Amino acid sequence: MGLVQEIDYGTPASTSEKQVTLTVDGFTVTVPEGTSIMRASMEAGIAIPKLCATDMVDAFGSCRLCLVEIDGRNGTPSSCTTPVAPGMVVHTQTGRLKDIRRGVMELYISDHPLDCLTCAANGDCELQTQAGVVGLRDVRYGYEGDNHVFKKNDGAENFKWMAKDESNPYFTYDPSKCIVCSRCVRACEEVQGTFALTIEGRGFESRVSPGMHQLFIDSECVSCGACVQACPTATLSEKSVIKIGQPEHSVVTTCAYCGVGCSFKAEMRGDELVRMVPYKDGKANRGHSCVKGRFAYGYSTHKERILNPMIREKVTDPWREVSWEEALTHTANEFRRIQYQYGRTSIGGITSSRCTNEETYLVQKLIRQGFRNNNVDTCARVCHSPTGYGLGQTFGTSAGTQDFDSIEQTDVVMIIGANPTDAHPVFASRMKKRLRKGAKLIVLDPRRTDIVRSAHIEAQHHLPLKPGTNVAVVTALAHVIVTEGLFDEAFIRERCDWDEFQDWASFVALPENSPEVVGQLANVDPEEIRSAARLFAAGGNGAIYYGLGVTEHSQGSTTVIAIANLAMATGNIGRPGVGVNPLRGQNNVQGSCDMGSFPHELPGYRHVSGDAVRDIYETLWGVKLDDEPGLRIPNMLDAAVDGSFKGLYVQGEDILQSDPDTKHVAAGLAAMECVVVHDLFLNETANYAHVFLPGSTFLEKDGTFTNAERRINRVRKVMAPKNGLADWEVTQKLAQAMGLAWNHQHPSEIMDEIAKTTPSFAKVSYDYLEKMGSVQWPCNEQAPEGTPIMHISGFVRGKGKFIRTEYVATDERTGPRFPLLLTTGRILSQYNVGAQTRRTDNVMWHSEDRLEIHPHDAENRGLRDGDWVRLTSRSGETTLRALITDKVSPGVVYTTFHHPDTQANVITTDFSDWATNCPEYKVTAVQVGASNGPSEWQRDYDEQARNSRRIATLEAAE
Repeated sequence: MGLVQEIDYGTPASTSEKQVTLTVDGFTVTVPEGTSIMRASMEAGIAIPKLCATDMVDAFGSCRLCLVEIDGRNGTPSSCTTPVAPGMVVHTQTGRLKDIRRGVMELYISDHPLDCLTCAANGDCELQTQAGVVGLRDVRYGYEGDNHVFKKNDGAENFKWMAKDESNPYFTYDPSKCIVCSRCVRACEEVQGTFALTIEGRGFESRVSPGMHQLFIDSECVSCGACVQACPTATLSEKSVIKIGQPEHSVVTTCAYCGVGCSFKAEMRGDELVRMVPYKDGKANRGHSCVKGRFAYGYSTHKERILNPMIREKVTDPWREVSWEEALTHTANEFRRIQYQYGRTSIGGITSSRCTNEETYLVQKLIRQGFRNNNVDTCARVCHSPTGYGLGQTFGTSAGTQDFDSIEQTDVVMIIGANPTDAHPVFASRMKKRLRKGAKLIVLDPRRTDIVRSAHIEAQHHLPLKPGTNVAVVTALAHVIVTEGLFDEAFIRERCDWDEFQDWASFVALPENSPEVVGQLANVDPEEIRSAARLFAAGGNGAIYYGLGVTEHSQGSTTVIAIANLAMATGNIGRPGVGVNPLRGQNNVQGSCDMGSFPHELPGYRHVSGDAVRDIYETLWGVKLDDEPGLRIPNMLDAAVDGSFKGLYVQGEDILQSDPDTKHVAAGLAAMECVVVHDLFLNETANYAHVFLPGSTFLEKDGTFTNAERRINRVRKVMAPKNGLADWEVTQKLAQAMGLAWNHQHPSEIMDEIAKTTPSFAKVSYDYLEKMGSVQWPCNEQAPEGTPIMHISGFVRGKGKFIRTEYVATDERTGPRFPLLLTTGRILSQYNVGAQTRRTDNVMWHSEDRLEIHPHDAENRGLRDGDWVRLTSRSGETTLRALITDKVSPGVVYTTFHHPDTQANVITTDFSDWATNCPEYKVTAVQVGASNGPSEWQRDYDEQARNSRRIATLEAAE
């Protein structure tokens, strides 16, 4: 099998269209203008020795190994920093060059430990490799005198020596092995954009320093792994490699965390995962990673993972381990009983945004073909369902318009209700790189997120709007663009309905939509609104990126429509560098929507009422499908409380922790007679489950994920499922237990069925994905290579549709009892409900949810940083510790929802988006006060959870 090898060309590729021809060691090579001699040589198959050069960062020219000779030029220039020229004749291997390189390498080795046989990088050390390449056979210089290698010199303390830094949970820093090539520093700056590392000292005193001579764990390092990947020696080494040894084979797969969809090489030794290395050919991440995808995979082998099916009669009983056959037969019998007793629509299911497209497709197929109803929903209900509605109404399709590469041609970035540095960090790094090159930034967010002001980046405009006023502020931006004549009339006349535009323009031009009126309502300076609007309209290519701070509101769909209006009015649709881009939260939330996980839509966003669409599936599946939409998740819970909904199959979601108004969710689950949880761990929802089916991780299955840019990426099995079955196999066996004649032998067959029935996936197959690497839907005969950018020549719906966006204030209001507004979000080191990341060393950075509160509000309540506080709303109360910060505005508090012992969603209300029922997580009126300990609800919940997680032990046979 072997390791997947990637060529390191030494320097980045040139984007020039002009070609240059030169000669390298007698071979003619033609490359784009601006290409370095080093890269041109590598493209000709000639590898020039190097240490400080790598194609992930710009050329540096410090190691002096890559020297070459050029006819007609004096000296020996470095090949990494010297661009090619027409007719250039280059020599890479002459007697002079060989002598210089051996001499340079000899100096490096003279201040480097010679513990190669026991070094963690043995077999994967560029210094070791290059020493062999240049023919180094002897080191004439001893270790006497100054060195960084030994703790003591002649019995005295060696103050140039530094102890190994093992503070980071995932990698070590050994200064004694550092050759000061600066690759780690440059990777931190150029690739990640954190600027956490520097070179301190001069000359022989130089060394890499995290922050201000700090430990890695105490510095600004975000543990993305870029420095470890860049390091040519064992100076920065993964602890997993130190413990296990070098990997011997690898498989390319896709990360199972956020919606960026990074490609990784899972590097293995036998069936043990050694490390995850970002794949340079991954079109979503281009060789970069974040702390979650790079390092936080330990949950797959965590001791709390459940590997055997379990059942119980009542949720107060302990779990009983059973065979797969017994668990699936019991589940099928219970679902049949419930439907016989309560009716066909008394059961339903929830698909997973963490499972593959194929697995999600099978769950909705089971519900429609097996349960014979449309009671299927997905976690997108509580995150991006307004995106589907809003973009579907305006553009005609329910997804983002661009690929991630588009950011490289953006002139003005507008971020609305998103925190990409924490929730989508790899894409955020690409965004920051573009901003450092001169693109302008506008941020609409109640908080001062990290991207508003960070290393070498500061937003031109930050509009810290009051939670709940998104529609008003985006409409005010449109007011300025319309009233000042900044709209793109030619684009609108060609691509949109002019009459609808005129109607919309007359609406946004009304005085009540002016920045002066809206600014007072939203607590934003009117001049900032005006300046931001002018910049977006007149600043060149304008791209809008938005997140859950847009959708999770009572007017979430309205805000998405307002964003689409803004993009169409300025002509920022249908070309690179522009567009409307929802930043999807989970790895396959886009795919779960594509696969028909909504109760009103079949795969491909086709309404269940369409006779022609239903006929496709009725013919294939051999059953009559219901033409009425089924129940959404909130409706299922309401119906359960009312007594008409009694059974639920939940694959890979934790609705008790993730959905709003936790008490209502608990009441709904408690009222059901058969709750089946299919997951890796006994999550919070499993507290109310009667059947537990153990799930498989992304490492243990084949399939595909679809990321936020509509990119369909392969997920490849790198180890056998520890629970015995991949998730698609579990769903298929459940379908078979219910009498369905499913017989898929491999997930590729499921994708073939998807392609056969879904026009936007018509050309997608595993063979085609192997050939292309990945594709972005639509991928069919009209777009055989996929569609990186949507709506180039026209909108999917024909003409783009302008729609009025009336601002309607949420019913959730502040008052004397609840004077503050709570909004929620995520943090870099944790993911969603934390089921995976809480079971890794990422807890070192975020071991608990904290409540961010402004110093003014904290002082008024007598609170200090770290104090336990009681957070109370109309729905409930919880306690957590305060974090006093001016990142939030006065009157606004903020927390995350990663830890179940906090259960932030016991605070949130049941208010939701008018069109999609997406919950209003981002606006909850609360009060904050000092606390002496957990709330009564937390104590009761903890007791119930502990009781519910008991597993009966088998008594030993006599």
